[in-house]
Amino acid sequence: MPKTSHRENPRILIVTPEITYLPAGMGNMAQRLSAKAGGLADVSASLVSALFNLGADVHVAMPNYRKLFQGDVFNLHEKELKKYHEVLPENHIHLAEDRIFYYRDHIYSNQTDDAMRTAMVFQREVINHIVPVARPDLIHCNDWMTALIPAMAKRRGIKSLFTVHNIHTKNVWLDAAEETGIDAAEFWMNLFFAENPGDYSHARSNIPIDLLTSGIFASHFINTVSPRFLWEIVEGWHPVVPWSVRQEIRNKYNAGCAAGILNAPDASYNAKTDDCLAMNYTSEDLVEGKRQNKEAFQRELGLEANTNAPLFFWPSRLDPVQKGPQLVTDILHQLISDYWDWGIQVAVVANGPHEQHFHDIINQFDLQGRIAIVNFDERLSRLGYAASDFMLMPSLFEPCGLPQMTAPLYGSLPIVHGTGGLYDTVRPMEIESATGNGFRFNDYNADALRWAIDEALKFYALPLEAKEPQIRRVMDESAKEFSHEQVARNYIDIYEKMLARPLVENEAGNEVEMSGSLETI
Repeated sequence: MPKTSHRENPRILIVTPEITYLPAGMGNMAQRLSAKAGGLADVSASLVSALFNLGADVHVAMPNYRKLFQGDVFNLHEKELKKYHEVLPENHIHLAEDRIFYYRDHIYSNQTDDAMRTAMVFQREVINHIVPVARPDLIHCNDWMTALIPAMAKRRGIKSLFTVHNIHTKNVWLDAAEETGIDAAEFWMNLFFAENPGDYSHARSNIPIDLLTSGIFASHFINTVSPRFLWEIVEGWHPVVPWSVRQEIRNKYNAGCAAGILNAPDASYNAKTDDCLAMNYTSEDLVEGKRQNKEAFQRELGLEANTNAPLFFWPSRLDPVQKGPQLVTDILHQLISDYWDWGIQVAVVANGPHEQHFHDIINQFDLQGRIAIVNFDERLSRLGYAASDFMLMPSLFEPCGLPQMTAPLYGSLPIVHGTGGLYDTVRPMEIESATGNGFRFNDYNADALRWAIDEALKFYALPLEAKEPQIRRVMDESAKEFSHEQVARNYIDIYEKMLARPLVENEAGNEVEMSGSLETI
């Protein structure tokens, strides 16, 4: 008889809603799609791929959006699903089936009830049909759209990890959840209610469930998507964080059951291979590559043709609540005036509530050749990274952020407010020691942003032989640091800590070496 291992590898089920719901008013559809909970879809797909290549027994659960979208959005879903099929056997991919996923003409809805029902139906399918078939040892859930699942897992003795990509939460009545087919009677006591629920009968229709807090409360371990943002929540920063979310994250943190794991940009953000660029380039020919892309970008946006002009790029949604575009508009006219002889330019490829302020400044001061603002477009945004010298991201708070990791891959240096994932990923540029990758300011105000921009322009004024090696270094270091392979290693560490056993064993029952490459064993 063939030799059998004394125990099988633990089975991981990653539950991803793939495309998350964001609050109304946070940008146009394309921008909200590109956000995907800070890269939730990309992170999930790359994590699954890395785990499977390692030899882990990994399964994925996601909605079957096969008839949901049309055009580019449909193609994106097909692309994401294809990533799973490329690495996983068919029986490791579990698609939640329901008409609610098939027959719709948009991703996002301003109707809270619509978003909520979709999330409830997805969780019903996971709880009732996918978990019994997959029989996981550990379930990895993401954001409020999967927040009932840890409560069920706890009741059934299954370990769960809950990843908080965004701090937005939703409330739902227990009876409304049960009307979709979820039998919450078995695990209602593991949910977090807005008030003391009393008994089950009282809780059903009298006290709402706080979903995000429930996921944090019921899970065995949680992670935010940056170490710094976790610390900031625990320390009481950011009033926008709901009190209940903060308290439960503190509880997990104090119990040693919380960590921060950064996301990473999609692998397609690569100046060498990106087909949206006018010229592909690497760190070796970045000067010519960025010159040609700047020329193309200026032409498309109607900016003055001047490849020697310092170009600042804004790629994020124009949301004054979080992203800080008002800090830019507060200083924009004076900035352009002070550096007029330099030919300074600012380009915005984004939508959002604050966009009219940029238009007003352009029109009032006749700055059409120096400032440009256009609707978000994926191709133009990628070209903007390649064309620009600096990328602006002065967020008030940032759970993770991806533009500040994407920009240096194209040789565009980030200028950021030192908070959350921005603090974790952007380090001050130091020419003498050849360290750092951008410019960071600590105080959240327009004067501090102006200081950081002035520092960036001091760098820009250096001779090419002084600054080119630094930009080359930043490009090369960023490609290694901001990778999905590193993200996967960090999650693997958590899985093994939770399971108190290695994720993969060889035939002798020994742990497979986890450090280094995550290539196929």
